Amino acid sequence: MTKQSNISEILEMVRITAPGTRLREGLDNVLRANTGGLIIVGDYEKVSALAEGGFHINAPYTPAHLYELAKMDGAILLSKDCTKIFSANCHLNPDPGTPSSETGIRHRTAEQTARQTGELVISISQRRQLITLYRGSQRYVLRESASLLNTATQAIEALEKYKNALDEAFVRLSLEEFDDMVSLADVVQVVQRAEMLKRVDNELTLYIAELGTEGRLVSMQAEELMSNVDFDERMALRDYLVFDEDSPEADQVNTALERLGRLSSEDLLDGDRLAGILGYTGYSDKERRNQLYSRGYRMLHKIPRLPSSIIDNVVETFLNLNRITKASIEDLDEVEGIGPARAQQISTGLDRLRTQTIMDSHWF
Repeated sequence: MTKQSNISEILEMVRITAPGTRLREGLDNVLRANTGGLIIVGDYEKVSALAEGGFHINAPYTPAHLYELAKMDGAILLSKDCTKIFSANCHLNPDPGTPSSETGIRHRTAEQTARQTGELVISISQRRQLITLYRGSQRYVLRESASLLNTATQAIEALEKYKNALDEAFVRLSLEEFDDMVSLADVVQVVQRAEMLKRVDNELTLYIAELGTEGRLVSMQAEELMSNVDFDERMALRDYLVFDEDSPEADQVNTALERLGRLSSEDLLDGDRLAGILGYTGYSDKERRNQLYSRGYRMLHKIPRLPSSIIDNVVETFLNLNRITKASIEDLDEVEGIGPARAQQISTGLDRLRTQTIMDSHWF
């Protein structure tokens, strides 16, 4: 899978050249004509400093113009928004000392130019019939849509599998929260499965961007599967993270999420490492079984129309879900911002969630 740190950079390149864009239409025309080509999309002043010869066009971009100009050997310079063709048939002279892993002259020139300028450089291979994108140190080969759609479909199936596993872990966690039987192992498993799901979604996001207009159905399926995943994971961290009193809790949750996001796939399977990010000192058999208590944020947020400020007040007053569920209507009524009606809403809402959790547990 593509490293998460590279996803955003590659996504930007892929979206510019995705099916449905006028640039991609022109690239496909060049590819089908079997002529090859070298196109730079970016700041003209920066790129033109490496270009020699050719001729200045300064005309609106059209797919047909790109196709005709690619019949010549030189590079074509486009504006950042792909609306204008600045120059064509240019000879590029990047610094030969710039690193490149490519062997062909066109691809090596493309990679060196991208590294030197930081702009998007597109190389169309006449022999291999491939479109390769370069920007900075990033390199990405566009895939044929039919093959890519099949890969995206497989990724959706994997996403469904991981989502079912996460749902099962959350149901188990919810059941144990109501029964006061939560262990560190339960919490680590939820966080682990949420992060695994997000990694599959990151890869799928790249496929969807590359598919462009052809990936709408896949995009809708992924969006539905990922609904509330980020929020539920964040609430689970608010429930179980060991907080430092000297730092805002929201900042500590964000830091934990960032650390989790930087883990490799191998590290994500390491319970000790995940427990450490959550603030626990170890993950031995004994420590994994240690009982934990949910603060109640995730469950309270499942009650409809209950403001976050009220949830914060309830947690601050009762400290954990165990005490909240045992609180009487009168006890809840004494919390700042809660009247009899809202106290009844919380009590009834938690009872319904408990019943629903028991019902959901029968599905797994």
